[in-house]
Amino acid sequence: MRSTLRNTVIGLLSATALAATPWLTAPATATTDTPQTKAAAAEFTDNFDGAAGSAVDGSKWGLETGDNVNNHERQYYTDGNKNAALDGNGNLVITARKENPANYNCWYGRCEYTSARLNTSQKFTTASGHVEARMKLPQGQGMWPAFWMLGNDIGSAGWPNCGEIDIMENVGFEPSTVHGTIHGPGYSGSGGIGAGYTLPNGGKFSDGFHTFAIDWSPNKITWSVDGNVYQTRTPSDLNGNRWVFDHPFYIILNLAVGGYWPGDPDGNTSFPQQLVVDYVKVTGGS
Repeated sequence: MRSTLRNTVIGLLSATALAATPWLTAPATATTDTPQTKAAAAEFTDNFDGAAGSAVDGSKWGLETGDNVNNHERQYYTDGNKNAALDGNGNLVITARKENPANYNCWYGRCEYTSARLNTSQKFTTASGHVEARMKLPQGQGMWPAFWMLGNDIGSAGWPNCGEIDIMENVGFEPSTVHGTIHGPGYSGSGGIGAGYTLPNGGKFSDGFHTFAIDWSPNKITWSVDGNVYQTRTPSDLNGNRWVFDHPFYIILNLAVGGYWPGDPDGNTSFPQQLVVDYVKVTGGS
């Protein structure tokens, strides 16, 4: 999601940044560094199997809570299974609702929406590999789903020195297009480096499931949608700036509502909206 430092009401909030727009978002306030001691390849799989209504596997995911003032997003991220739950059919459903039953406060006053944001910080990181998720995206003005990664040294290095890899971002006013971007020192926020992918024949990402992935090796990251490669980035793309994608990163899934880039929901936006995730997996990681 876009990134510049921001505060959260509770817990950790990190955000992705995407080159295709001039707007910035911000990463987590204080994610601690996690040393990697495993010599074996880093592998991760969550098929989201479980009873309908149950929370995600806490051994794999943590839920961040709070709002995002720097991005001017409108939602409050909740914990537990309030806005992120299994559907009983092998999917995780992240739901954005136009409600505030717990009277949460956001940067603009009483929050108007709730949603969820999950990460694998402290639970799983990788410094390479094939990172993939199969998802069905929400639709409507103001929707902002994202599947992305942050360097696990954000607590010490800060953002953007920790690095950020946006595997997939979508904004509601572009129902047929997703974006992939990298951010680091000298190429962050509106200066992030990336590209977009548009479905053929006017297809929309809310009409069905699609697979979003990166293939990440030393000094090279390649993005694909449904196996179709649409960009590759290497240190030669950075105009002499430092490549910071050579250390462990963790995974983030979230559904934001509103913000500088997507704009706020309008009268044509229906709620609830859902980001449906069939699986997340990492193979060949290190």
